[in-house]
Amino acid sequence: MPRILIIDDERPIRNTLRDILEYEKFDVDDVADGIEGIELVKNNEYDVILCDIKMPKMDGLEVLSVITELTDTPVIMVSGHGNIDTAVEAIKHGAYDYISKPPDLNRLLVTLRNATDRSRLVTETKTLKKKLEVKFKMIGESKPMQDIKEMIARVAPTNARVLITGPNGSGKELVARAIHENSPRQAMPFIDVNCAAIPSELIESQLFGHEKGSFTSAIKQRKGDFELANGGTIFLDEIGDMSMSAQAKVLRVLQENKLTRVGGEKELSVDVRVIAATNKDLSQEILKGNFREDLYHRLSVILIKVPPLASRLDDIPELAQHFMESALQEMGRPNIQFLPEAIDELQKLPWSGNIRELRNVIERLIILCDKEITSDDVKRYASPLN
Repeated sequence: MPRILIIDDERPIRNTLRDILEYEKFDVDDVADGIEGIELVKNNEYDVILCDIKMPKMDGLEVLSVITELTDTPVIMVSGHGNIDTAVEAIKHGAYDYISKPPDLNRLLVTLRNATDRSRLVTETKTLKKKLEVKFKMIGESKPMQDIKEMIARVAPTNARVLITGPNGSGKELVARAIHENSPRQAMPFIDVNCAAIPSELIESQLFGHEKGSFTSAIKQRKGDFELANGGTIFLDEIGDMSMSAQAKVLRVLQENKLTRVGGEKELSVDVRVIAATNKDLSQEILKGNFREDLYHRLSVILIKVPPLASRLDDIPELAQHFMESALQEMGRPNIQFLPEAIDELQKLPWSGNIRELRNVIERLIILCDKEITSDDVKRYASPLN
């Protein structure tokens, strides 16, 4: 049930609005002045706030300014003395909408429902963003991780291209996302492209888009990932598996900040920061003729090497706790704890699959163990061959 706060110094207006809104299944609080309203906003969650403009003690626009500093809750201003200038002033101060007294019932309800929908979407967006932040959070305070975090802090504010190297499952994508999230481009798209997962005959269409009719299945025009990332960041994961033809086109984009869709003739300008990653030794791939040397030099303005988990065993206690808490929340399971002996046993394992393998092992232990995870549990369930 949406929760509404009414701030108005006229009791008849408050009572009328309360009766209408409660009939429409809203949960309603009401107060007679802005000071009381601000106190309620500080201590409660509301979906929408209705606020009068002309009030004693504190003017409605002043109340609006304070509320918008406290919360993202939509505020609808209401006044019997207003005109178009008042409405414009309210919107400038951050109001969601402006309604004149006496309010038209249909318009009031439509505005309230639109505002509650917006409030719900804002809440959902925050929840999803928080989940993403947890999912892609960089865990660990070992010396190798401190070095990487320091490098990210230096590189992120720039537009420098970054090449991230490291074994599979070591967390290269987390580094790329951390660079983007700490850059001036953070509000713009982050487009993740797994070059190894896209067939060579489709990679150019994926990256640069295509025009309708450019090939048999091109039934409509399609924007490529470089266009979709315009203003933001494109992450070319496993770039060592990209075809030579696609490499040549990527090189052109890096040189000229322009691209041409497959089957098209028009050049399109793009402003994209490129971060690439690979688990291959690109110097060896260059010698084998599988990777362009000029592209390598374009990509590797900054090199970041992500160490294997075996080189940062001190991070395992914190990583294990993080993965456990995330998994328990997703599964809706009661709390489970690692005994110190279990953590010691985890630190003895070789971890050829790195962070990804550790996460899988933690989930397996949570599913197969009860209230405590012991060293015997780790010995029994840690190996995927068991």
